[in-house]
Amino acid sequence: GAGADNDLYINQAIVFIEDAIQYRSINHRVDSKSLWLYRWYYSRTCQWILSLTITVILALAFIEEPSSLTVTSDVRYRLPAWNPPCGLTESIELLCFLVFVVDVSVKSYLIGWKEFWKNKWLMAYILTLIVSLTDWIVSLSFFCKESVRIRRILRPFFLLQNSSMMKKTLKSINSTLPEMASVVLLLAVHLSLFTMFAMLLFARTKDNQQDKEWVVYFRNLPDSLTSLLVLLTTANNPDVMIPAYSKNRAYSIFFILFTVLGNLFLMNLLTAIIYNQFRGYLLKSVQSSLFRRRLGIRAAFEVLSSLKETPASAQQSCVSVGALLQVLQKAEMDSRCKQAIMRSLKMCSCDQLSAAQFQKLFEELDKDAIKQHPPSPEYQSHFMQKMQFAFGHPYFGYLGNVVALANIISICVVLVMDADKQPSERDDFFLGAINCFFILYYLLEMLLKILAMGLKRYLSYPSNRFDGLLTVILLILEIATFAVYGFPHPGWRPEFMGLLSLWDMVRLVNMLIVFRFLRIIPNMKFMALVVTTLLDLVKNLRAFAGILVVVFYAFAITGIMLFKGAVVPLGNTRYIGNKPSASVFSLWVNIVLYFKEKNVISWCSAHFQAEVIYCLLYVLSVHLICRWAKIYFVAWWLISSVIWVNLFVALLLENFIHKWDRRCQRESLSDIEYQRTVELMFRDVLEEPTEEELMEKLHQHPHLQLCR
Repeated sequence: GAGADNDLYINQAIVFIEDAIQYRSINHRVDSKSLWLYRWYYSRTCQWILSLTITVILALAFIEEPSSLTVTSDVRYRLPAWNPPCGLTESIELLCFLVFVVDVSVKSYLIGWKEFWKNKWLMAYILTLIVSLTDWIVSLSFFCKESVRIRRILRPFFLLQNSSMMKKTLKSINSTLPEMASVVLLLAVHLSLFTMFAMLLFARTKDNQQDKEWVVYFRNLPDSLTSLLVLLTTANNPDVMIPAYSKNRAYSIFFILFTVLGNLFLMNLLTAIIYNQFRGYLLKSVQSSLFRRRLGIRAAFEVLSSLKETPASAQQSCVSVGALLQVLQKAEMDSRCKQAIMRSLKMCSCDQLSAAQFQKLFEELDKDAIKQHPPSPEYQSHFMQKMQFAFGHPYFGYLGNVVALANIISICVVLVMDADKQPSERDDFFLGAINCFFILYYLLEMLLKILAMGLKRYLSYPSNRFDGLLTVILLILEIATFAVYGFPHPGWRPEFMGLLSLWDMVRLVNMLIVFRFLRIIPNMKFMALVVTTLLDLVKNLRAFAGILVVVFYAFAITGIMLFKGAVVPLGNTRYIGNKPSASVFSLWVNIVLYFKEKNVISWCSAHFQAEVIYCLLYVLSVHLICRWAKIYFVAWWLISSVIWVNLFVALLLENFIHKWDRRCQRESLSDIEYQRTVELMFRDVLEEPTEEELMEKLHQHPHLQLCR
């Protein structure tokens, strides 16, 4: 019995530590079978299968009707798309639904019945599955001919519920909405007032020639409101004011006031409010993540302190070092953190760890990830030491940047000189000779750097890996070019073969040398700050990117259902039976006459040039479909441009200000690279939970019974 209890405590500690690492809740079942199921569910294999299932069900939209499997998106010229037979995509959907049913069943079982009723996400998960399966059955009963598929709009939910960070971000956004709504309401008032002013200013007069502003933009209330709303996005600026400005310059004051108040004041005020509110809610979310981590570590300590090998005479709870080592060996965690904790344990002279010591060991999880480069080789020869000093010096890298710049300039000069020449008139001798020289230099530079730094240290730098890979590709292509076309000589013109000839590939890869200049960024302090901020955003904003995918996907599917069949492709209408089609010609005449009255032809010409007729057909369809369609596009603009862009700016500012404040607190060492996460951004302002708070939360655990 004692051995079984010890094994259970060890397994519980392993799971609690893994929960702490991943910021997961510890409120789940902790018996032996449940712990095994829990670790199996969160294993890489299961999570990979779940992620693959989510990707597959989202990707079905690309092959379902209307299929996107065409080379061109132009409805006039593309061939009929392949539409899968009824039952094919539905079978794939059913498999995905079965995976989701298993997923929600395991989650519901692990947290227990009481916790299930508190978890709104799980309840929404089950409701989404029920609606999706019902819609799937209806689809099959109609032999896949139904026009509306509700389950397609619900698919992004599966992506949303699978990410804890996405759910936290969405919760933060939801908490910020009341403050954002106040500014959006102010924008609506601003828009409404100026709409009234515009309808009074540009009212219809007796002279129809002077009423172009009224005819095109301010004919009625919906058109006036739409024109000013588009002006708020600056998409129709200055087109919207040209007719009035042509009549009287003083009318420009109206448009200037509207733009200044709307764009410069209200939109930036919205950005400021979103930044202030969202930063606070995101900070609270990160604070709760820190509490989860500390709670998981403390739970592991409490169960390990219940082991039979713990001395009974101890005045306070403690954990043996051997038990902790046993847990660390089985726990799934970063090797860097595991090695650091084990080193700390070896340096510790005591056999028992208190709660404070135990918690302090796992503070290694909160530290920045540090990557240290291998040392350079040590040469005994004095000549080799000089070589190592010369070619390992930063100035040698600067020389490589100068050579790369010369390479780019030479390629650009040759391309400009040959831009107007026919392929048969071009002489590629000069460019071929230039390529030979530069590729030989890149090869020599790579070899000398490897000599100075050693292969391991050379490959530890991403810029060197990129340069080395690029040099190898260039060398292989150059050798292949010489093998096929021979060495460059006057009048040398390698023939064009296939989509991209070998010689064109060499010239294209040469343009990638421009990325060599990215290596100078770490040497420029402020530029490095900006670039590292952007890189951190790319690495750490997966939650934001995921929600953005959800929004795009939902609006795309909604748009397909709302506007399906609204624009009927006419095909290539140049000739039908060697004669222009009379009906098509008549249609075009009516379209041109319609838009001549509306003064839209000039707008289409300015924005689409050669595609004027297609643009007119599109705009006509938008005018004639339904005015209620504007609600869809306004909602898209509000969510994607107004709200989401400002949220992105808010986090960008927070990340940049955080790095700006810390720029003098850390020395810039060339051999060390620091990697930060969203949680570490706020590490300096987070509050550590007290022992009373942790113990109170542990005693409220629905499945864990503590000894004290």
